[in-house]
Amino acid sequence: MPAYKRILLKLSGEALMGDDAFGINRATIVRMVEEIAEVTRLGVQVAVVIGGGNIFRGVAGGSVGMDRATADYMGMLATVMNSLALADTMDKAGLIARVMSAIAIEQVVEPYVRPKALQYLEEGKVVIFAAGTGNPFFTTDTAAALRGAEIGAEIVLKATKVDGVYSADPKKDPHATRYATITFDEVIGRNLEVMDATAFALCRDQKLPIKVFSIFKSGALKRVVLGEDEGTLVHV
Repeated sequence: MPAYKRILLKLSGEALMGDDAFGINRATIVRMVEEIAEVTRLGVQVAVVIGGGNIFRGVAGGSVGMDRATADYMGMLATVMNSLALADTMDKAGLIARVMSAIAIEQVVEPYVRPKALQYLEEGKVVIFAAGTGNPFFTTDTAAALRGAEIGAEIVLKATKVDGVYSADPKKDPHATRYATITFDEVIGRNLEVMDATAFALCRDQKLPIKVFSIFKSGALKRVVLGEDEGTLVHV
């Protein structure tokens, strides 16, 4: 029995690269979609926010000397490309996906309209929110927190390369331990990285819990949705 009826899944663009240096690794995106399909088969309503770092990152080397707002808009367009790839892969896997963009590109994707997004979720479609918040200076983490709050998601699932929040960097400290649960205040007090500050504050203010888990661990998403001890739950 799923622990949640409606979830917001935050995927990083880098997660789509697999072992490649950039772009979208076909085998990786297919495997991710299989994990999402397993969750939808449980009757869980799934919305997705995906980053664009595998194509363009506004604060990275390619944007040095570039106007920050311009770089961020380019990053938003990269998330649209990733969203289209994700939706196409979902369609081939038998899922019905709808991409909704925060910036208007109506020949390619439909604009984000909250009532329409809620309707799609109720119909069992996977909704992919593209183009972040539609504003520069805000990350896709913040878009995930914002859309999660808007659609009434019960939890934001942040898929990362590590299987939770640790007391220290597990790659550098062999004694680092994974927290099963931790409060928002404890995360701040211990100066742990979960999401960027704006996204984190939004989740805390809206009492929207965050689960940090590894998307590269087979079956992890399903275990999270079933309420099993997977990843780290950040709660009020």
